[in-house]
Amino acid sequence: GDPSTQLTTGPVKWIPQNQHNESRGRYHRQTLMDWWDQDRVASARVLVVGAGALGNEILKNCALMGVGRVLVYDMDRIEESNLSRGVLFRQEDEGCLKAETVVRRMRDLNPDVQAMAKADNIIHGAGLGMFLWADVVLGAVDNREARIFVNSACSLTGRTWVDGAIEGLSGVVRVFDPGTGPCYECTMNDTDRKLVAERRSCALLARDARDQGHVANTAVAASVIGALEVQEALKVLHDRPALDGEGLHLEGLWNEVSRVKYPRRADCPGHERLGPVVALDRGVADVSLGELLDRAEAALGDDSGGSSSGEVTLDFSRDVVLALTCPGCGTREPVGAVLGSVGEKRARCTGCGTHRILDFASSASRDGKVDLSLTPADLGLPPLDVITARRGLKAQQAWLFNGDAARVLGPLADSLRESL
Repeated sequence: GDPSTQLTTGPVKWIPQNQHNESRGRYHRQTLMDWWDQDRVASARVLVVGAGALGNEILKNCALMGVGRVLVYDMDRIEESNLSRGVLFRQEDEGCLKAETVVRRMRDLNPDVQAMAKADNIIHGAGLGMFLWADVVLGAVDNREARIFVNSACSLTGRTWVDGAIEGLSGVVRVFDPGTGPCYECTMNDTDRKLVAERRSCALLARDARDQGHVANTAVAASVIGALEVQEALKVLHDRPALDGEGLHLEGLWNEVSRVKYPRRADCPGHERLGPVVALDRGVADVSLGELLDRAEAALGDDSGGSSSGEVTLDFSRDVVLALTCPGCGTREPVGAVLGSVGEKRARCTGCGTHRILDFASSASRDGKVDLSLTPADLGLPPLDVITARRGLKAQQAWLFNGDAARVLGPLADSLRESL
């Protein structure tokens, strides 16, 4: 039929046939949807976690549609097997960092897009400020541990995130708003949690050697699921109906599509919120824990119903390893790293070969367990992170180390103010 008369989903603006060939700007066709706001798309801040097969498709579509500001996290390098499923990768890119490569290709596709690469493990290297910066988060990861972290970070910061996964010809797209509906952890069963636990040893160390078998997938599945993820994110940005708390499952072999509604579990640990966030105008290396406790005691002294009872604590965004202690020779090595980033090899004592014990913490107070002369950076907490000052169960303040913004967000740093 005549393309000018074909039906589409959603209202459109009618353009006479003789005007279809006129140049009306890069984004003309998508702006024909009467609810579309290209200025909103251009000003959007989007965090994409993963730059593999799914991430390539997500970022390609973000660039083509004019998503203005994109931050990409991926620590891996390009292998030959990535070339058959990564639309933004080229033969000469083998060995290059995925995040840096996709950002470069996004700029080639559309110079309107500001994109920045972070070649880092998001679990260990991304401060919660990265999530506060974002309007929406898109997940393109291949493991449950990363999904749990993204889910927790989005819940704490009040951000909606879109999850995608592929296997063979099939895939799933899900949208989670942990603040109001079910979250990713609400969908997990006992088997899922067992598999997550197996990524750590009994001593809570990251396993140095494990079978990371590969899951079969194709460029076709990545293309379909990645496109649906971007479509859901754009609907979120426009306040249009999205898959909130639902999953869209595509079984590609038999072309079966189904939707599932997830229940919100009241006992789920993934629903904690930071509440209002105060910008400290300091970086994680600029202030000691002792100074932060002084500030917390002054700020929270009268905020708990007029009582100063209850010890003030500084809650970290994630557990940190303070030291490794050898039960054999008694030596103690200060560490300062996020729990999970310390592997089994490092934990072995260089003196006697004994497996050392982790000394880790999730908070600091005046109980003497954590050296208050240290800074959050000394503990291994990433830049642009958040620490929560708390007195008891009611009085608390969340503090953002926004002094790190220029260093970690580069040209995107100015847009952090828009999100706070």
